[in-house]
Amino acid sequence: MSISRRGLIFGLPLFLAGCASTTIDPQMDYAALPQEKFPMKPVPIDRIKPELRRTEVAYETTHKPGTVVVDTPARRLYYVLENGRAMRYGVGVGRTGLAFRGSAYVGRKAEWPTWTPTANMIRRDPAKNRRFAAGMPGGPNNPLGARAMYLYREGNDTHFRIHGTNQPESIGHAMSSGCIRMMNHDVIDLYARVKVGDRVVVIQETRPA
Repeated sequence: MSISRRGLIFGLPLFLAGCASTTIDPQMDYAALPQEKFPMKPVPIDRIKPELRRTEVAYETTHKPGTVVVDTPARRLYYVLENGRAMRYGVGVGRTGLAFRGSAYVGRKAEWPTWTPTANMIRRDPAKNRRFAAGMPGGPNNPLGARAMYLYREGNDTHFRIHGTNQPESIGHAMSSGCIRMMNHDVIDLYARVKVGDRVVVIQETRPA
């Protein structure tokens, strides 16, 4: 049985679409962040589709609080809370054939991280990526955005990350090189919740009705 199929049986949320949400002021969620190393401007709320905005929702699942669940087909990430609740975020995911699947854990975290393209990324697009083989320092133009959480298995870096992005228009789409992208404001919020060692489950298939 594949990892993704096991995740479907044991980990798929029992209650997804149409979840009741709490009353949250999205204007505050996406306000300016002047205290950041690279200060961030507010994001006009009308530029974020309602279904992609950070929201606390009802979410019944077998996963314990503190687990990160990525529903790839729905382009949603859930951080499991207590009492059948979760924080829901819109995400961008990997293109077909490149997306991560199965279980991992957060091996480390970084603020305004350095980005280094993988060997596969350089091979696929050498003109774009080879010049950054030694790494690109963190900053507003860095493709990892404001925060990164590095996914590990059995002590080894998978080279997949949950990270921010300097391409917010990619949220809600499958266009990354395999990593899970979040709006910078959202990844800062998730980063503050997630601890090193927390489990991450990435679901690639939706359970049949």
